[in-house]
Parts: sequence; structure tokens; C-alpha cells
Amino acid sequence: MRPRVRDPRTLDLMKVTVAHIGRPQGLKGEVSLDLRTDIPEERLSPGSVLETIPADAGPLTVATSRTASGRWYVRFATVADRSEAEALRGIELIAEADDGDEDDAWYVHELVGLRVERPDGEVLGKVTDLLNMPAHDLLEIRQNDGVKALIPFVEEFVPEVDVEGGRVVVTPPYGLLSGEEPIVTDETRGDEKA
Repeated sequence: MRPRVRDPRTLDLMKVTVAHIGRPQGLKGEVSLDLRTDIPEERLSPGSVLETIPADAGPLTVATSRTASGRWYVRFATVADRSEAEALRGIELIAEADDGDEDDAWYVHELVGLRVERPDGEVLGKVTDLLNMPAHDLLEIRQNDGVKALIPFVEEFVPEVDVEGGRVVVTPPYGLLSGEEPIVTDETRGDEKA
């Protein structure tokens, strides 16, 4: 599951976040990217023009792109050295979305604030963010006791997203939420037979 993000300043156009610019790589203006798209080969091909948030930082044209050790790196046409690349850190790269780009996707702003529940209706807290990680996204929730928890945003642990109903149903494995009592069975207790 990948979330789609809409630029609130252009609500009439659907935008997707392609990536967040990370730290510079090397001396020639290359930057690392924190990807937010399932189709980086398309979005980051040389010649691609990406809008930015904030808007005055772009648009940026991809001059070169490559992967190394599972990470994406790009150099933009107008960025010549490390100091210019450092100035881009944290900028969000966005593009117009095609309806079929990313199935089963939600806007991040649609997820933030949703009630987090177990399948039986027990309310656990609220969604506070969605973090993009290399393996999969993590749903960040603020539990009722104030403790933050991270739940892998995969169908196994987040089987239902009901934006209209204002809720997300989660089935996280034991240990991800605070205050959980361990499940004790004969197997986990161990036999104390002599």
C-alpha cells in the first residue's frame, strides 16, 4: 500500500509525492532520495520535470538517476555541487498523478487523524503520520495512553482503511502496542515438571 499525497494549494489537481530529498552524495550535486512512489523508474528518469514543495524550490529536472544498495540517487540539471545539493535537503518532489498510477492508495492527509481500532471495535488511538521506510511504510499512531506506536502499513496488519468511516482497523503482532499483556499458554509458560 502506498499513500498518495495532494498538494493542498492545488486541490483541483491530484498530485503524488515522488520523494523527499535527502543528503548530498559526493561532490557533484547528487542527492539521495526517500522514495514515496512505487514507480521510481518512471518518475525519476532523466529529463523528468518534478514540481516541489515549497514551490519556489522548483521545478527540478532530473539530469541523472541511479540506484546503489537499494537506494535512489539523482542529480538535477540546475545543481552543480554539494553545497547546492545540501540546500535541497527536505524538499518534497511531486508530480501529477494518473488515475491508475498506484492502486490501493490513500492521501496522507486522509489517514492522519483517523481512529485506530482493533477488529472488535476497541479504540487504540489515532493516526498521526505515515513514515516511508525501505521495506514498507509504517503507520504512526498515538495510542490512548499517549505512547507512539509504529505498525507496518501492510494488509496483514492494516486490513481495513475506512476513510469515510473515520477509522483504520489494525491487527498488529504482539509487542507493537504499549500495555499489551503477554499471551501465556502451556507452550510459552514451559513445563515445570520434574
